[in-house]
Amino acid sequence: MHEKIMRKFFLGFIQIHILHHAKKEPFFGSWMIEELKEHGYQMSPGTLYPLLHTMESSHLLEKFEVLAGGKVRKYYRITDEGTAVLEEARKKAYELFKEIKD
Repeated sequence: MHEKIMRKFFLGFIQIHILHHAKKEPFFGSWMIEELKEHGYQMSPGTLYPLLHTMESSHLLEKFEVLAGGKVRKYYRITDEGTAVLEEARKKAYELFKEIKD
């Protein structure tokens, strides 16, 4: 049970992390897997891509394609709605951090 609860918490943190980076600049999936790994999250493509598609369906991200080295690479960038959600999440996370930091 503990593992299931932690997974739900981390999934929320990961989505905030994704929105944060999408606001900075567009990214592609394998880059995000490596970025998340640097922060201790182990995500497989089979977990990340459905999450990105869900975020896209929720209008938080939009996907576009770029031809790079003869291959089409799918990039994601934040939408206006995603920016609004990120700002609200930042406020809530900051308030929570202030309360639980000790």
